[in-house]
Amino acid sequence: MTDSIIVSKVWNFAGVLRDDGVSYGDYLEQITYLLFLKMADELNQPPYNKGLAFPKLKDSDGKEIKDAETCDWTTLSNKRGAELESFYSQMLRSLASEKGILGQIFTKSQNKIQDPAKLLKVIDMIDKEKWSLMGADIKGRIYEGLLEKNAEDTKSGAGQYFTPRALIKAIVACVQPKPLKSINDPACGTGGFFLAAYDYMVESNKLDREEKAYLKNKTFHGNEIVANTRRMCLMNMFLHNIGEIDGESFISAADALVSDDGSRYDYVLANPPFGKKSSMTITNEEGKLEKQELNYNRQDFWATTSNKQLNFLQHIKSQLKVTGEAAVVLPDNILFEGGAGETVRKELLKTTELHTILRLPTGIFYAQGVKANVLFFDNKPASKVAQTKEVWIYDHRNNIHYTPKKNPMRFEHLQDFIECYNTKNRHKRVETWNAENEAGRWRKFSYDEIIARDKTNLDIFWIKDKSLTDLDNLPDPDVLANEIVENIESGLNSFREIINTINN
Repeated sequence: MTDSIIVSKVWNFAGVLRDDGVSYGDYLEQITYLLFLKMADELNQPPYNKGLAFPKLKDSDGKEIKDAETCDWTTLSNKRGAELESFYSQMLRSLASEKGILGQIFTKSQNKIQDPAKLLKVIDMIDKEKWSLMGADIKGRIYEGLLEKNAEDTKSGAGQYFTPRALIKAIVACVQPKPLKSINDPACGTGGFFLAAYDYMVESNKLDREEKAYLKNKTFHGNEIVANTRRMCLMNMFLHNIGEIDGESFISAADALVSDDGSRYDYVLANPPFGKKSSMTITNEEGKLEKQELNYNRQDFWATTSNKQLNFLQHIKSQLKVTGEAAVVLPDNILFEGGAGETVRKELLKTTELHTILRLPTGIFYAQGVKANVLFFDNKPASKVAQTKEVWIYDHRNNIHYTPKKNPMRFEHLQDFIECYNTKNRHKRVETWNAENEAGRWRKFSYDEIIARDKTNLDIFWIKDKSLTDLDNLPDPDVLANEIVENIESGLNSFREIINTINN
């Protein structure tokens, strides 16, 4: 069967389980557990004979039960009825206490499929496929397909962890990561940037044995604090042949913003969470719940702020080697916000070469109301003069209309930007904007022009909105309606932030 047929087959069963109250996210989680166990079982068979050891069932204190059965696929797939449901629940709890990737995959795992007959159907469905015989690209596409379908379920909120793969692929095509280099994502979600970088390096190079080994085990490093998302990332990467099933996890559960762990990387590729403010809920002396802003007191940060994206931007700068390169997806407020925002922008322009900004349209993320940009910058040694000489901006927003389902942004839509970016020689770029072509989307601004702007505002646009003048060639009504919703959502988000600031 083709990968699309397998995705459909695996996903169609989600509809059946919805009637039992199993959400798409819960279903994907159970698929992750079962798929991992099935593949481990296949790798223990000839010709692989990996000898992967699985523990016996453990009690609630994490101690092995005497004469207990092994927590593996063979034992699980031979169970039936109530015994199956009971064993599966105990098995998940036992595996969660293991070390390495195994323990990370099963952290906080629970059985969400309470009907033993339906659980058995899912097990049988997975058991019929020989996953180890499939190429890494096919297995990866199947799991990526499931992740994307889960992201489409907007009610679950899973879309916030899913960056459009067309955008990621375009970013990687511009950065062009090289073999034997390290890549970090401090908010890696389901691993989209890692997988795109992996595919690029495999397809663009004839890798030797050393490069293949480095790519598999040493290239990627990241953080993901949400347990469910982290397990999906680990599974996604494992299915793409990154890491070892019995190896150590390269995705940390720690909050990347808390401290600088001293690690430095050649590339940082990231789309930090959209939530603007960092806060925690506490119970005050009167017994009432109240939110407190969470500021990260980092001596290496330029500014102390509760704005999560500003903190991520400062953290990413700190994680780069002196010759490191970064590409980061950030919301509009990072480009124009005053106070800490202005401080961070000025320091970024001084200490790095912020050479490119890609302005993104609305309608490309499953989470609505998001206006985002991609900032590309290279780290530089300390200097008395600003390292940024000019910033090139590509406006892929004005007069461009996408919707996540009916008219999603595709890789070819960003092909013009990639050509303008000019990866072969960034210093020989050519503007498409000029006095005769005011609709040109590619334009440069000098450091002096930017620093002279109020609050060092980088939210720069110049293309006129055609919908205000060209009424005969408007987009379809549903596209316009979606764009209106996006703009209203974006405005509401901004007002919520203002109210939170006032209340705090």
